[in-house]
Amino acid sequence: MTADVKGGSAAAPPKTRPPNRVVVRWRGDEEFESGRPGGPTLRIDGHGKVAQSPVDAVLTALAACSSIDVVGILAKRRTPVQSLEIDVVGERADDRVPRKLRRIVLTFRITGAGIEQVHAERAVELSVNKYCSVRDSLDPAIPIDLKVELKEE
Repeated sequence: MTADVKGGSAAAPPKTRPPNRVVVRWRGDEEFESGRPGGPTLRIDGHGKVAQSPVDAVLTALAACSSIDVVGILAKRRTPVQSLEIDVVGERADDRVPRKLRRIVLTFRITGAGIEQVHAERAVELSVNKYCSVRDSLDPAIPIDLKVELKEE
């Protein structure tokens, strides 16, 4: 809502980001190539033989999205991450089509000097449940279990 104030100007509208846009091209059989116009591409294979399957790509997106914030949160605590690996397990429904995800387990394996378990767990929890737009785009009924393993340098 804007209001004219005597001698003033209307408030500026809030800035909005343009929508994300990708182009997906069929490459034969169940193989596809996807990416932003003019940007890097991702191969997807419905058979999962030459590239990730579509569901694997969703799980990858969830892990990558949440990991960005985990690394950032721990860096702000002055305990930077030296290495990070996320093991993602997605259980799918076998009894119906579509075989949607029923449960996801994310195991974060983090290495870094001075990182404490409680802080790593909090960073993961905040990242997945508060900041990750991929998680927020998934069905909220899908339970996501979080595990954190700290490794010595």
